[in-house]
Amino acid sequence: MSSYKIETKCIQSGYEPGNGEPRILPIYQSTTFRYTSSEQMGRLFDLEESGYFYTRLQNPTNDAVAAKICDLEGGVAAMLTSSGQAANFYAIMNIAQEGDHIVCASALYGGTYNLFAHTIRKMGVKATFVDPDCTPEELDAAFCENTKAVFGETIANPALVVFDFDKFASAAHKHGVPLIVDNTFATPVNCRPFEWGADIVTHSTTKYMDGHAACVGGAIVDSGNFDWAAHADKFPGLTTPDETYHGIVYTEKFGKGAYITKATAQLMRDLGSIQSPQNAFLLNIGLETLHLRVPRHCGNAIKAARYLQNHEKVAWVRCPSLPGDKYYDLAQKYMPDGTCGVITFGLKGGRDAAVEMMDRLKLIAIVTHVADARSCVLHPASHTHRQMNDQELIEAGVQPDLIRFSVGIENAEDIIADLEQALS
Repeated sequence: MSSYKIETKCIQSGYEPGNGEPRILPIYQSTTFRYTSSEQMGRLFDLEESGYFYTRLQNPTNDAVAAKICDLEGGVAAMLTSSGQAANFYAIMNIAQEGDHIVCASALYGGTYNLFAHTIRKMGVKATFVDPDCTPEELDAAFCENTKAVFGETIANPALVVFDFDKFASAAHKHGVPLIVDNTFATPVNCRPFEWGADIVTHSTTKYMDGHAACVGGAIVDSGNFDWAAHADKFPGLTTPDETYHGIVYTEKFGKGAYITKATAQLMRDLGSIQSPQNAFLLNIGLETLHLRVPRHCGNAIKAARYLQNHEKVAWVRCPSLPGDKYYDLAQKYMPDGTCGVITFGLKGGRDAAVEMMDRLKLIAIVTHVADARSCVLHPASHTHRQMNDQELIEAGVQPDLIRFSVGIENAEDIIADLEQALS
């Protein structure tokens, strides 16, 4: 479907029924798949033949949805995971191991920051966090001999920092490592990171891709552009024999599919963070309207941001799509058609006023979620980022009074009316 526009891909990519087959992607709700030949089953286990034998590794429903996301992003291979956290974890650990190092933009979702700052550190992988607004020289200084990847978010959650692809891609490739970008907030409707130098893209499909807060999931997409073999000594897991599969070398056997094949054959095999076929089915339904929902989210967010900017009780507002925002120019460069439906703001009364205002909302709900059809708010310092200390909060761009407002696709006037009654 690569020749079609993104609107068509949202609906048609991934699954093409044959004559007499179901028009809608079926749910293959089965753990296992039957074969009549023991020899063929053995070839599947040895990666000598493609096919399905156990849903923890691959499932037809999941593969069809992964193929759609891959097409939307313009990649060569993709896989689904049980959550966005699992996607980010796999994306790093597929190429890093004990003793290795990664460079990350510090403005990250709180769970991702904790994953990289603490959890993978216990596994022997150290992360250096850099200010996303750092100079090229400061970024260059963060690399080590054992650096294996650079990581950032297209639009940081909840700081709304717009990622400077040119700066980070240039640094990553100068040091012979891939750039991994979490594209959850922008989605491929508003930004396709591969076109700006990213090598691998991750998603929390739980957010805009599902769009209805119905199912948790994640995805990893490989551009196929990073030459692992050219940096063979840095990535032995991809370029040297894997003895758990009789000595196959992923780059030699699978070419541009090496990275995703290894992540499936090794990490999914051993760690098992698979997305259920039922969730993949629901995700596919959400993807079919992604191109319709994202512009509505963005339009409503701009209207809400403008209202808040003019309210006497509001101290500040962040919306990268609005002129005057610190990241407006970068947003126009990388996402000229819109950024996302999430904005942030603070009240003049500070943290206490923020909490009180949120408690008075009626239409807009307080939930631990973001980027679905319904408008919702969260106080990150108290909720998603509460595991961070004050210094880590500052580095992640989270102020104590910051309210994260995920603007839904309801009528904009109703959304603004709820803000008005709560503020007053």
